[in-house]
Amino acid sequence: MRLIKVIVAPLILGTLITGIAGHEDLRSVGRIGVKCLVFFEVVTTIALLIGIVAIDVSRAGVGLSLSSGASALGATAAPQAAPIHWDDFLVHVFPENIAKSIADNQILQVAVFAVLFGIALARISEKKREPMMKFCVSLTDAMFAFTNIVMYFAPFGVGAAMAYTIGHMGIGVLLPLGKLLLTGYIALLIFLLLVLLPIALAMRLPMRKFLAAIAEPATIAFATSTSEAALPRAMEEMEAFGVPRHIVAFVIPAGYSFNLTGSTLYLAVASIFVAQIAGMHLTWQAQVAMVFTLMLTSKGVAGVPRAVLVVLLATAATFQLPTEPIVLLLGIDTLMDMARTSVNVIGNCLACAVIARWEHQLPEISATRAN
Repeated sequence: MRLIKVIVAPLILGTLITGIAGHEDLRSVGRIGVKCLVFFEVVTTIALLIGIVAIDVSRAGVGLSLSSGASALGATAAPQAAPIHWDDFLVHVFPENIAKSIADNQILQVAVFAVLFGIALARISEKKREPMMKFCVSLTDAMFAFTNIVMYFAPFGVGAAMAYTIGHMGIGVLLPLGKLLLTGYIALLIFLLLVLLPIALAMRLPMRKFLAAIAEPATIAFATSTSEAALPRAMEEMEAFGVPRHIVAFVIPAGYSFNLTGSTLYLAVASIFVAQIAGMHLTWQAQVAMVFTLMLTSKGVAGVPRAVLVVLLATAATFQLPTEPIVLLLGIDTLMDMARTSVNVIGNCLACAVIARWEHQLPEISATRAN
């Protein structure tokens, strides 16, 4: 857990800066860039809200008391969430010293600094931007590699933690995890059927051809649990679907930083689940603040399996949630990772087709031939 925590700030700092400054062509494509960002953030916010509603309804973590399992998880006492006032929250998100923010594990402040730094970096000349971009890209790649190294040990840590927890708390501890897994899959299915499908129908996409195009990338994502493995095939399939190359080359890579709908939905579910285990009641104001935090800190985590855990730890620190129960989530994370990564890929492919339709650059196919 200590090794995972040390990843959080550098990884979010690197991914956000490179994700924003690396897309300085947002200014040159102008209209497409604005449409992309609006689409990404609206769909991501809906995914987060669905996740929060789903876990609030299922209350999967309520059956597991942190107090009864505190010794097993190494916890002391569950912190109480302080009331969040919008003006205090607004002031608090802006850092006064980035080194202090990193040292104090104020991840939201790190994210805000990274966003502003990325925008500033995109505004300077390429000659001056290039050295800093190389450093940030190198930092991001190194932290991804660091994450992989830590994750090699994760199965042993998870196995030991689960065995110790079950030994102290009984086999009943697995029931909340099963409910969480079911909640996550149902929420993702609802998101696919009630959000992504209506968008595709509203944009008059040829559904049979579109489903055929996304089938292989989604399958690759499901099997490998990493969006990057599906990236080349997704770009090829969307170009074959009829989306112009310049739109594919812009929208899909941007989506891998800004349109992680499956991952953000799961983050909402998991964050409230941890709060329920701790016996903490989060007000609607706190949950809205959590949505805002997750929108920022979830950018750029699609490349590495289980990198969502890093963002979950960041959110837990921001909202004073106990981090020890997160160990339990690792027990089912592989199963959840497959589903949420597939939804990430499907969402990015749909975004690509939607932007092409908005730009009137998607070939018209007659309804008869399409269906």
